[in-house]
Amino acid sequence: MTVGIKTVIYPVKDLARAKALFSALLEVEPYADEPYYVGFKDAGLDVGLDPNGHSKGMTGPVPYWHVSDIRGRLAALVDAGAEVLQDVQDVGNGRLIAFAKDADGNLVGLLQDPTS
Repeated sequence: MTVGIKTVIYPVKDLARAKALFSALLEVEPYADEPYYVGFKDAGLDVGLDPNGHSKGMTGPVPYWHVSDIRGRLAALVDAGAEVLQDVQDVGNGRLIAFAKDADGNLVGLLQDPTS
């Protein structure tokens, strides 16, 4: 089961420029500001900037569906013909992420919080 899209991650080449752009757009400062990730919260949406996204296969923004069973949902995507680009990974504090590519090349992200 999903609880909807609550996170969108953008692959970026220049983290400082992207951070300036999203700060101007959202009119908020990032809640996370690290060399490997910058994150903003606005209107219930988590917007992330990933300077390593392109090397992971991200070709554009990736919407992340929040799920209660990330391994089960990822297996269901694979069974439906998706290709795993990033297997389940803990990105800190028990938060798990993964993403896959469908037959049309669209990226589908999955995110499971430790309380899910």
